[in-house]
Amino acid sequence: MTNMPAVRETTPAATRRVIGVRFMKVGRLYHYDFAEFPEVKPGDYVIVQTVRGRQMGQIMGFAPYENGQSYPPIMRPATARDLTLRKEWETYQPAALALCVDMASNIPALRKVQFVAANYNYDGSLITFYCSCPDKVDLHRFKNMLQREFQQTQVEVRQIGPRDVAKMLGGAGACGIERCCSTFLTDFSPVSIKMAKAQGISLNPAEITGMCGRLRCCLVYEYEQYVEARKELPKRNKRVGTPFGEGKVQDVFPLTDIVSVWIEGVGLKMVQKDELVPLDELKALAKAAKEPCSKHGDGDCDCGKPKGERRSDQVTADGADDEDEDEDEDDE
Repeated sequence: MTNMPAVRETTPAATRRVIGVRFMKVGRLYHYDFAEFPEVKPGDYVIVQTVRGRQMGQIMGFAPYENGQSYPPIMRPATARDLTLRKEWETYQPAALALCVDMASNIPALRKVQFVAANYNYDGSLITFYCSCPDKVDLHRFKNMLQREFQQTQVEVRQIGPRDVAKMLGGAGACGIERCCSTFLTDFSPVSIKMAKAQGISLNPAEITGMCGRLRCCLVYEYEQYVEARKELPKRNKRVGTPFGEGKVQDVFPLTDIVSVWIEGVGLKMVQKDELVPLDELKALAKAAKEPCSKHGDGDCDCGKPKGERRSDQVTADGADDEDEDEDEDDE
């Protein structure tokens, strides 16, 4: 019996998946095709080709395959030797950063540049220096200087923003726990002063500014909930009715559905949303009720009655009954 060549089964597009690979502890996910190595699983390390050369990343999970989207394949799973090489090159990073900082300190144009980290890739073929500066700085000449020092390694110098600096350095935030950007935030969402105002947070810079000097990322977390909750509550300075009498809204607490109301002769009272009476709306309804009907004018009108109690509804019902009686007589 002759051995037939093995036929590779193709996976239907509906059930195909790709892997999400992360290159930094809290970094973005990049998706790759793993059809040639179906045995890989979350937690494994793989070698992939990127625009910055060969990189080692960790598989964080699987994602559905999107038709029409092209995914680069992984080169291979990482071996024990690859992991050992990565640990060895990581030990050289502090010395490389110290050398970079010392070289930059002798260049007047780079005095304001803060070098944050130096990262080797897993096999030492590439080293990337990360720096931050208030202004855009031309680092091309300095990169060439570093390249002469690291002759066997390709050198890159990347300028990053203050949020990315805080993400790399880590540490505790204003709340006392480790910063969100260093623990789970993979992307930075736009943050505005409007978000702080909607949540009733003081606009004091010390209250809304993070360690990076930018607006705190956590201002985004509850913003949508505050916006939705405020839609159900009266605005400040609006007059409302309460169990204690009429008053003016002084402040709003959206997440608890409570407003503070100033009532003449009583003082400041905290009132639940369900106990409030919208006086402006009631006055508008009362005014509309006194005005003549737009359909019947000043004549007899029952448009405001519930459906089924209006004369037009009764006439329609009586007409239907008469038709039913006529049909019964025809049958007889």
